[in-house]
Parts: sequence; structure tokens; C-alpha cells
Amino acid sequence: MKKRSFALFLLLCASSTFSADLHYSLIKKESGKTNESTLLVIGGIHGDEPGGYFAPMLLAKHYTIQKGNVWIVPNLNFDSIVKNRRGTYGDMNRKFAKIETKDKDFEIVSDIKKLILDPKVDLTLNLHDGQGFYRAKNIDKNFNPKAWGQATIIDQQKIPDAKYGNLAEIAKKVNQETNVDLIEDVHEFNVKNTNTKDKDKAMQQSLTYFSITNNKPAFAIETSKNITDLSHKVFYQLKTIEKFMKVMNIEFTRSFELEEKVIEELLKDVGMLEIPPTKIMLNLSTLKPSIRFFPINKADFHYHSENPLVAIIHDKNEYKIMNGNKLISTLKADMMEFDNSLNEINLLLDGKKSTAKVGTLIQAREHFEIAPIQGYRINIIGYSKEGVLSEEGIKVEPSVLMKSYAIDKEETTYMVHFYKDKKFCGMVNIQFIQH
Repeated sequence: MKKRSFALFLLLCASSTFSADLHYSLIKKESGKTNESTLLVIGGIHGDEPGGYFAPMLLAKHYTIQKGNVWIVPNLNFDSIVKNRRGTYGDMNRKFAKIETKDKDFEIVSDIKKLILDPKVDLTLNLHDGQGFYRAKNIDKNFNPKAWGQATIIDQQKIPDAKYGNLAEIAKKVNQETNVDLIEDVHEFNVKNTNTKDKDKAMQQSLTYFSITNNKPAFAIETSKNITDLSHKVFYQLKTIEKFMKVMNIEFTRSFELEEKVIEELLKDVGMLEIPPTKIMLNLSTLKPSIRFFPINKADFHYHSENPLVAIIHDKNEYKIMNGNKLISTLKADMMEFDNSLNEINLLLDGKKSTAKVGTLIQAREHFEIAPIQGYRINIIGYSKEGVLSEEGIKVEPSVLMKSYAIDKEETTYMVHFYKDKKFCGMVNIQFIQH
């Protein structure tokens, strides 16, 4: 299933029979000024490293660039992200030296290579979660030279004559600033030089090594898998990204305080989901884990979300809504034909006349009543009265609705479906709010 572009997100859709199901999003946040540095941030090359993709999601959503440019790919290996696997089709970070055309990752790897080599891109960050805590000297099984976590990774000391080519110097400077005000002292970052050309054949196939062999500076940021709180890992990723922006003279503002507790709350805000062409809008942050009787267009199902980590995965008669590697809700599908002829409805909210666009969330305190619509049938999901074919002109209070049919966790929001003959024409969601 292909996900399509929406708002500021440019989704690059795969077309080959052999390509991955979900391609990545590219979000360009630019100041509009010329001759300024461009940072490319790539998250999600490994699908089981959520610190590496939830951080760029927040970067895309909450940062404004005032000077310079930041290009963000938050979901590079999207098929693996939604399955919480390192690599569904093998390790994508070992396919940058050579990849077969029949490899399902071929199109994605080819496209991200072109992006890295774009003349505007001055520096690339590849975001990961790695095992343990890197230390130059062996301390124990978690703190040692073989660990990858809490490290800024470089492939070599420098790239001669390249802008931002002093890799070791930049990494050291960034780490020194990142290591101020750590959540725990053991979370300190250190520079890990893999000396890729001479010592690490596996890393010779990596994204960062591809970049530097093309005279383009690149670093990997690795937070530790041993840190269990996602908000902590995202905090460190964002903090490090900001230090790189400072090095590149990129100026920005963000809509929140960079604190782990604030990030924890931001991660709970999954955002809205739109299912066109018949207008269906869902608040993903409040959805129940499972929703029955959900209309799905059997001819052409697609969706939009401003959250680039949101994907809907079709599995038999179910549609699983994912936010990265997190299952938000499962839609139990009613497959049917759709009709897009209805745009607005009339109703009474707490006794007062009102109108509403199809697809919107409507709030009521005590009761609602949907006005008749000539040629259309109305079905209030969770309401039942024997002999009623169209549930119009009925005063509906919370007490007459079956809470098991509510679509939100607090069981206050109910779907109202509209039909023309047997075709689904959209719905509104009505939420009962506290006095």
C-alpha cells in the first residue's frame, strides 16, 4: 500500500514491483535565503531504533528554521519501522557500496544517495540507537570500545578540502556541548572513529561512508538502546542535532522547551488522520485500540497525515494504524463503495441549530439530533432502535449509546455515518464533553 503526500510532506512513492511498500518522506525546512548551509537529517535506516526516527519527526513538526536549511527524512526504512525490525529486506545500512536492482531496498537506497549528493547538502546526520555505552577503554560488558550507544560516529578524522570536513574536531565540539546537563552522568557522548577505510569492511557499505567517499561530510548519532525511555533518547538526539546546527550557523526556533518531560508529552500527540475522498478525520492520540464497523473504500483506499511516521497497514480485513513502530489502532473494515456527494449536514447541538462539514469532530454537552437529509440514510454507530431505518430527527443522549462502540479511549466520541443507497458518503464524529 502506498502512502501519499500531504501538506508540507513530500512522500516519494515507490513504483517498482520489487520496491518496498512504503517509501520515505522528505520535509524541507528552509529560510529562503541563498548561500546558506543545508543539513540533511536521516532517521529510521534501522526500523528497531525508535530514537532515530521519533526525533526527526519532532524536528519536522516543531522547529522553524530562520537561517540556513534543514532537510529531514524521518522514515527512511519505513517498511522496517512499522514492523519494528532492523531490516525487513536485510540491513539497509550495508547496501550503499553495492545493491542488486531486484533488492526491495534498491529504489530507496538509490533515491537517498541522490539526496545525499545534492549540491545543496553540506552535511548529513544518520540517526541510530546502538547497544551499550561507547567508551575508549573497556570497563564492562556495557561500557567498552565495541559498544555503539551514546556516541558520535565518524569514519575518519577528516575530509581534506571539504566544507565541514574536520570530522573529528566537529564531533568532539558537539559532544562537549551535548554532555552539559545530562539526564544521568553515564549518558555522556564520546567520539567513536571506526577508521572505516582501513579497519571496518562492514562500515564500508554504510550510508555515512558512501557520503564521505563522495567528499560529503557525514556523521552517525547513536543513542543507547540501554536507555529504556524513548523520550530520553529523543532528547539526546534533538540536543545533538541542535549542536550540529550551531556548528553550521543554522538558526532556529522550536515550539517547546528541550526537556525530557516535555518531549514525553509531545510524543503522545500522534496527530490527525484524514481518509479521503469521502471525508473521514480521526484524532490518533485518542483512538481506542480497536474500532469496529469502520468504512473502507474497496476501490481506492489512501490516507493523509501530517505525522510522517503514520502508516496504515492492510492485513486481511483489518487496517492497522501505526505511529512508527507503535500500533495505535486496528480498524475492523466494512468494505464498501464510496460516494463523495455530501459535504455538509444540519443538526441540533444541545437544542441549538448548527451546521457541520462532513469529516469534522463535533462537540455536544447533553444531546444531539441529526436533521433529515433527502436521499441519504443516517446511521449513528452505537445507537439502536427497532424499526428505525434512518436515525434522523432523534434526540441522542450519552445514556442511549453503547460505550463499546465509542471510538476514543474515554468512550465519549461516536461515529455518525451517512449513506446514499448502499454507498458510504462520509461521517462526523460527535464527542460529549464535560460540563
